[in-house]
Amino acid sequence: MFKRISNLFITGLAVLIPLGGTLYLAWMLFKFADGILRPLVVGWLQLSIPGLGLILTLTIILLTGLLATNIIGRHLIMLWESLLLKTPVVRNVYLAIKQLVDAFITHRQTVFKGVVLVEYPRHGLYTLGFITGETRGEVQVKTSERLVNVFLPTTPNPTSGWLVMVPEKDLIFLSMTVEEGLKLVVSGGVITPKYVAKGDTKNQWEKG
Repeated sequence: MFKRISNLFITGLAVLIPLGGTLYLAWMLFKFADGILRPLVVGWLQLSIPGLGLILTLTIILLTGLLATNIIGRHLIMLWESLLLKTPVVRNVYLAIKQLVDAFITHRQTVFKGVVLVEYPRHGLYTLGFITGETRGEVQVKTSERLVNVFLPTTPNPTSGWLVMVPEKDLIFLSMTVEEGLKLVVSGGVITPKYVAKGDTKNQWEKG
């Protein structure tokens, strides 16, 4: 009897914790977004409408995206970025945030061609890496094997890491997407994508 109650309790926790956690995070995000502009609206217009701050925030984001897609807007953004990059402390913060945004919003689709495993730092241990392309030029000419450029990210910040040039035969090609690989790295292995066989992935990165 006690064992059954214990099992039911554990099962209930397994269902409620993810559900409750998701709802809690969604509510916190709503409160955060709504709280960005809502105090200003209340102060200026004397209006207190739940969700109005969120609507205005989303509107500003959309207008900023619209601005960034035209020539004048891009020029203004470039001027603003150049100013930030010349400021000593702000420069590092801005670059770090921008790299993280690029990693998760754009998914680095134009940079990373695929996900692989590299046997590193020693035999029997594996590190997740992202293919950036085929090794070319002097490095390839002066080596006897076909090399592939692989970026090995650090955890939990995938915007830092190092480049290794690995013989193609020593790579283990994975079928997970770049986005899934980034989530795996950032979460420290907590978020593991489900594996569904997708056929041979060895040469898919060359077709991208």
